[in-house]
Order: sequence, then C-alpha cells, then structure tokens
Amino acid sequence: MLVILTLLGNHVDKQLIKPEALIGQLTLWVLALVLAIFLGMVIFHQWQMSDPYIKSVMSLTGDPVRGHAIFQMNCAGCHGLEADGRVGPSLQGISKRKSQISLIQQVISGKTPPMPQFQPGTQEMADLLSYLEKL
Repeated sequence: MLVILTLLGNHVDKQLIKPEALIGQLTLWVLALVLAIFLGMVIFHQWQMSDPYIKSVMSLTGDPVRGHAIFQMNCAGCHGLEADGRVGPSLQGISKRKSQISLIQQVISGKTPPMPQFQPGTQEMADLLSYLEKL
C-alpha cells in the first residue's frame, strides 16, 4: 500500500504544472482563439462579398442627394423624415453601428418585421447607402 501511495505521489508531483508553463499554454490558446475568430470573420466577409448584388452595389459610387430622395419615398414613413425614428428606429449614425453589407442585407431581406422587403436597383442601393453614411 505504501509503495502504491509513493508511486502515486511521485506521479502527481510530475504532473504539477509550473505557473509559467500554464501562462504560456493559456497565451497560446488565447492567440489561437483570436486567430480563429479573425479567420472566421474574413471568410464570412468574403462569402458575403460573393453575392453578385452586394458586389455590384459596393463597386458603385452613391449620390447622397438621390439617396435622400429614395429614403423619403421608401423609408421615411417609418424611420421619420430626418431618419430620427418614428415607428421604426432612428437611423442617425447607423453607418457607425452597421457595415454597408449588413445595411444592404437589412434593406433587401425584409427579415426584420415590420420592415417590408425593398428591392432597389444596385445604383439606388448605392445612393441610399451614401445618404445613410451622412446621417
């Protein structure tokens, strides 16, 4: 019995990890996790950019004046004349909170009730994005 406990004690002593080694291992795991998240974000962005509509919109230069007119006709009823919210939320500063890709998807998807699905042409969408960036 004493032999077993001695062997077990020696085995436990050998398995104790020094704090420096533990910190090193933890650092490697954190770096690996950060790298995996970053790569996932890059892959997700590339996947989103593979959509021909989004790719086309992103390649165009929008006109904020035309975008304002499009907004007034299609969005102001819910988001307010100055995009400061009414039935729908305020869109002031929206381009600081959402990427252009997520704004495009929000507008065209209709996935957020009660926002209706809206299918502007690519130039109209580029104009609308240009207006939203000015808010």
